[in-house]
Amino acid sequence: MTVSTSPTPVLIVDDDPAMRAALRQWIRLAGFETREVATADEAMGILSADFTGCIVSDVMLDGQDGVELLGRINGLDRDLPVILITGHGDVAMAVEAMRAGAYDFVEKPFDPDHIADVVRRACDRRSLVLENRVLKQQIDTGPGLESRLIGNSPVMETLRRQILHFAQNDASVLITGETGTGKEVIAQALHDFGLRKNGAFMAINAAALPESMVEAELFGHEPGAFTGADRQRIGRIEAADGGVLFLDEIVSMPPALQPKLLRVLQERKVDRIGGTVPVDVDIRLISAANIDPREAVASGRLREDLLFRLNTIEIHVPPLRERGRDTLLLFDTFLNRFAARYSLEVPVTSARDEAFLQTYSWPGNVRELRNAAERFVLNAGVSPRPLEAVVTGGPHDVGPAVAAGGLKELMDVYERTLIEGALRRHGGRIADVMRELNLPRRTLNEKMARHGLSRELVAGDEVVP
Repeated sequence: MTVSTSPTPVLIVDDDPAMRAALRQWIRLAGFETREVATADEAMGILSADFTGCIVSDVMLDGQDGVELLGRINGLDRDLPVILITGHGDVAMAVEAMRAGAYDFVEKPFDPDHIADVVRRACDRRSLVLENRVLKQQIDTGPGLESRLIGNSPVMETLRRQILHFAQNDASVLITGETGTGKEVIAQALHDFGLRKNGAFMAINAAALPESMVEAELFGHEPGAFTGADRQRIGRIEAADGGVLFLDEIVSMPPALQPKLLRVLQERKVDRIGGTVPVDVDIRLISAANIDPREAVASGRLREDLLFRLNTIEIHVPPLRERGRDTLLLFDTFLNRFAARYSLEVPVTSARDEAFLQTYSWPGNVRELRNAAERFVLNAGVSPRPLEAVVTGGPHDVGPAVAAGGLKELMDVYERTLIEGALRRHGGRIADVMRELNLPRRTLNEKMARHGLSRELVAGDEVVP
């Protein structure tokens, strides 16, 4: 997906020229582009389902009020965020509008920084909706790689390019990454988009089988090779002839079998248990490890010469916490899938839920996120709870002020969590934190002071000058 570099548009609808001018100034200072109209009809002449920003409208308009305009916009696209500005006497109408689908309302008089924050959140939400539509279209219109590896973060775009490139040869591939990041999905994609797509894809998890069974599963056996071997059986390696063999959790392979696997890779022949004649095999080997394979070599769990055969190509799958907004995209995608599966309405996520999505560490990665989405969908109709409660079984560490769901408190918690996480990841190295968060030193210092953060307190013994 190509990301536009032009400012996001915000449509201002207000019949008061002075208010339009003030809103124009504040919103443009926040980095957005504005268009201003005085009536609902003028607004509808500009808007379309492809509008990339949000609408800021006064509740009281000449000819048609903001609630009626909201209804017309919902008819065009229910996901277009509409922010309503209300006078003191219009709060009841604003509450009605929120029930009808308004994104938010702001009561006069208001702080310019507050209106800018609300607009920024609304535009971020709109951007997410449009990104999801593109991804859904890609999923619906063909078996593209985007339908399997969802995300627009730079690390995912790089990963997709690597897969399409490396799929076009037969070199051995070692996929590394934490549990739940989707290593088997990547192995399947290397097969399906590669030279051997018409051949078999045989997968075996070395950690899931008893050690006594791994050899027979991999290499097969002849009749009478051991008790219970009453007939010939070909192993997974032989069954993958002409295709791809995927060995998951390769570092769990028993050490005694590693030389036999090395011989298969070197000579392209497999010896069945009890056999006397080696069988020629033509396979591409893809393996996966959820720990650093070099550490496995150092600890004696993996032979070094086998590693050299396994990692001709090495692909690292990033953990979910390093994928930025992909967490929101994935969660939204999973919500829609599970809602369709169970014939339920897609639940609405709150600002608190979205803050949790982006600040929780997701130790189980995409697998944990998928499970959370399924539980969130199933609970929404009977006992809706904040996402943090669904995932952790209790409140995420957001503090009592956020329990009320106030925007300022939510934004403060989100900002503090992002800065604290960056400090921990970089061991307190301020220069690296500044680079990741794109903040100047003075701004970062001010925010850390406001949130009571220090690099020594957060990073502990890992602080590097």
